[in-house]
Amino acid sequence: MKIGIPKAFLYYRYGCLWETFFQELGCEVIISSETCRTILEDGIRHSEAENCLPMKLYLGHVESLLGQCDAVLVPRFEGTRGSEEFCVRFLGLYDIVRHTFPWAKLITYNLKGSTRSEMFAFCAMGRQLGKSADQCFRAYQRARQRQQSQDLARMERQQRVCEGDGLKILIAAQPYISHDSFIGGPVCRMIREQNGTVLFSDYCNRRACSQKSKAISTELYWTMNKEMIGAIELYKNRVDGVILLTAFPCGTDSLVNELVIRRVHEVPVIQLLMDEQQSDAGLQTRIESFLDILGERKRVYG
Repeated sequence: MKIGIPKAFLYYRYGCLWETFFQELGCEVIISSETCRTILEDGIRHSEAENCLPMKLYLGHVESLLGQCDAVLVPRFEGTRGSEEFCVRFLGLYDIVRHTFPWAKLITYNLKGSTRSEMFAFCAMGRQLGKSADQCFRAYQRARQRQQSQDLARMERQQRVCEGDGLKILIAAQPYISHDSFIGGPVCRMIREQNGTVLFSDYCNRRACSQKSKAISTELYWTMNKEMIGAIELYKNRVDGVILLTAFPCGTDSLVNELVIRRVHEVPVIQLLMDEQQSDAGLQTRIESFLDILGERKRVYG
């Protein structure tokens, strides 16, 4: 059986987990291609105008998989820790895709709560594929171990990079923004072309970041936004600048970024708002100017 996985949204948080789980069950996994203008245009065609840019991209990725696989994975997420939540779009994602592509075969799982809840959700999903409970449990265990190993390797690699010289820029963003080739890709490329070092807010210890976030706000309940501002708090004395990278029109980011701008004063912060009409020219100018300021600041103050 062929399972399609859109390379968008939470693929950048759980991609290894998903791929390994299905592969361990003997399925062939097909990942959609990197985001491009065609995928964006397809997503726009199927979206409401009010949808955020990542939602439009997600629908474009789903459409690109139709006809290539037997089922497309579209999970439903509410939260993983206590009263914390993901963006409400993740809760309604399955229903949005189901009504947008009513002819498509989808496979899903619901996640709310702990890792134990995740395990049961994965086992239930595996049973939909005709696998035994024991097969599903073993596949989940291997997948979870591999995802944890990948997360740890990324954290350790970033720690080593952070100890180097040169301008260090923290990209504070949702992972599906910072790691998407269409949204975050040009930003990272331009920073590196200016000899800057890119660090990512999601390549940090999530629980540590969640605790650190309380220094900025004790009332946030969006999981990934808490982790993002916690990473800023964790790295603010180790980086030269922070870029708040946001996709239009994200509601959670608009609030959280305002909190950061008002309450983080130890490190220079700039906000970049990306939309479907973005061009490299204006983006390049802002990034070059920001890095010039950071370079001069580093030269003067060390």
